[in-house]
Amino acid sequence: MTESTGNGFVDAFKRYMPDSFVFAILLTLICAVLAAATVGAGPMTIISGWYKGFWSLLEFGMQMVLILATGFAIALSTLVGKLIDRLTRYISTPAKVYVFVVVAGYFFTYISWGWLVVTAVLARKLAERVGGIDYRYLVACVYLSGGGWVTGLSSSIPLVLNTDGNFLIEAGILSGKVPTSLTLGSPLNLAMIAFYVAVPPLLMYFLRPREGSAVEMKDLRAKGEQEETRTIAEEAQDLKLPYWAVSDALNNSRILSLIIFAMGGSYIFYYFATSGLDLNLNIMIFTFLMFGLLLHQTPMRYVIAMKRACSNISGIVFQYPFYAGIMGIMIHTGLGATIGSAMASGGSMLTYPVYSYLAGAVINFAIPSAGGEFAVLAPSVISAVKDLGAGLPPDVQMAMVAKASLAIAYGETTTNLLQPFFILIITPVMCAGLRLSARDIMGYLFIPFVVITVCQCLMVTFIPV
Repeated sequence: MTESTGNGFVDAFKRYMPDSFVFAILLTLICAVLAAATVGAGPMTIISGWYKGFWSLLEFGMQMVLILATGFAIALSTLVGKLIDRLTRYISTPAKVYVFVVVAGYFFTYISWGWLVVTAVLARKLAERVGGIDYRYLVACVYLSGGGWVTGLSSSIPLVLNTDGNFLIEAGILSGKVPTSLTLGSPLNLAMIAFYVAVPPLLMYFLRPREGSAVEMKDLRAKGEQEETRTIAEEAQDLKLPYWAVSDALNNSRILSLIIFAMGGSYIFYYFATSGLDLNLNIMIFTFLMFGLLLHQTPMRYVIAMKRACSNISGIVFQYPFYAGIMGIMIHTGLGATIGSAMASGGSMLTYPVYSYLAGAVINFAIPSAGGEFAVLAPSVISAVKDLGAGLPPDVQMAMVAKASLAIAYGETTTNLLQPFFILIITPVMCAGLRLSARDIMGYLFIPFVVITVCQCLMVTFIPV
């Protein structure tokens, strides 16, 4: 039942789901029509909002490019290759690889959602070494594994709520911070952690393609694409002049790499010593860069590693601005706030968490950024929740706010399984040199999406914070 049903969804997504760029164009047009029809926004208001939003994710897009390239460059080092070779002694069958990747990906992204690239690198290396893996399904496993980031240390919404003078406090909607003990440390979030560790790996184990039907990585290699046979060290050697030269001595100097690593490593130590485990994209990129330079030993080897790592990042470079433009329409026309207010107003003391969850899930299609989406939804949703809790003790109202906020976060993350925006984070690693696109992958995620959505709606309704 599960395999035939799953194959039906895979075929449907292949037939009907366009490329992620076309998906972004269609979403842009849909949001523009909705803004005109529901909030009465004029054409230039819509277009101006689209233009203003267009540039709002440039910093984020560049961060994505760098974290992908620096993370992939580390994976191309000899040491990491040896470690993965050892790992395949124990994870030697496709079923074990699928489960391992989902579990490992959850723990990586629990630390920081940007570490999804580490999961992608690990999965690709395992696919190169373990026979019989359906590579399309493996990419889906990697993407699914990132969903648990919302329960972890880099979860945007709980961190915003626990920030002094956050936008909700400035707007007078909240009187003070919401401590992480009510969000990340709550019984609801702890239950959600257990859910992510147990349920998605089991789902992907039972839904895995049957043996003998796998489309392996080698079967997907693009025409004319050849697997790189030269090592990075060999390519660096080939670039040397046939005689001794100062330029070659500098290019291949281990001393220069060590000096830069000593400088960078000193700051990394200082940062974590003074800031604790305050992970953000910038410190992660810097750490990846420094350790990549150390592992490749010389500047020239690192240049070659980065060249290989950057071979397939075009999707991020030009598609992120279009998704940011969609976010601009939602924010600057008031469409996002209107949708959020309409959904939140229908809640009761029992159903407000589910309404909050669904609001986060729906708006995520147009604003695939937890922080940006919360900025749009929070004023209307939290105001509605406070109205529901009027007259209750302040600690109960605070718990209701925390629960609604967590529900938005969980809903926002779950619909990523149907929204190809964040798959652009892993495709530069997973799909480089291969005939593979989002439509080949997303169909494997539909059944997990349904199961996770149903379970989470029940959990946010009945498990307290």
